[in-house]
Amino acid sequence: MLVERCAPASVQGIDPSEAQLAYARSRPAARVAQFRLGDAMALPFLDDTFDAAVMSLVIFFVPDPAKGVAEMARVVCPGGAVTAYAWDMAGGGFPYDVLRVEMRGMGVAVPVPPSADASRIEALRDLWTGAGLDAVETREIAVQRTFADFDDYWTAVLGGPSVGPKLAAMASEDLALLKARMCERLPADAAGHISYSARANAVKGRVPNAGSTTRWPLEAW
Repeated sequence: MLVERCAPASVQGIDPSEAQLAYARSRPAARVAQFRLGDAMALPFLDDTFDAAVMSLVIFFVPDPAKGVAEMARVVCPGGAVTAYAWDMAGGGFPYDVLRVEMRGMGVAVPVPPSADASRIEALRDLWTGAGLDAVETREIAVQRTFADFDDYWTAVLGGPSVGPKLAAMASEDLALLKARMCERLPADAAGHISYSARANAVKGRVPNAGSTTRWPLEAW
């Protein structure tokens, strides 16, 4: 979307997964964007390199979110934007939250990201102000997805990267029971469609201009 809508001079993406990078390189945006293996807590870029940095649906996976935000602020030029959005994991905003509740009710251990609380809107604000960023703003983003029917929804669930492997490992009878419970949880409308809502929290801030005393040095972390 950045490539299509913003006509950037360059885009750099990082991820710790080679499989994710391979997929990203197969997408149309790869004609402009470059992707490399990297760690959000140790970005492989020089100071003041970019006009903007965004962490998309990632901050709850970062073991030390404050360090990740500090790294984004480090590589963005003064006056540039540092932004993120994340499913509200702690507040039930994750798209698979109801499914995960049912799985836990059946005794299935569901993986939890290491920094789930960082997705709370108050936590995001604290992280951004703690990094010395200016003009910090937050907002909620409500989304809804509609599926043709329950089977369409279930197919999407089985392919979900966060729950798919656990579902694949379940016994067939347990999986059938889980499917039945979810069918009760998500009744279809008159046309047979299944709609599901989710919620993300977003934050943005500006790197202080040169000479400002509000930008903390990286060593502060």
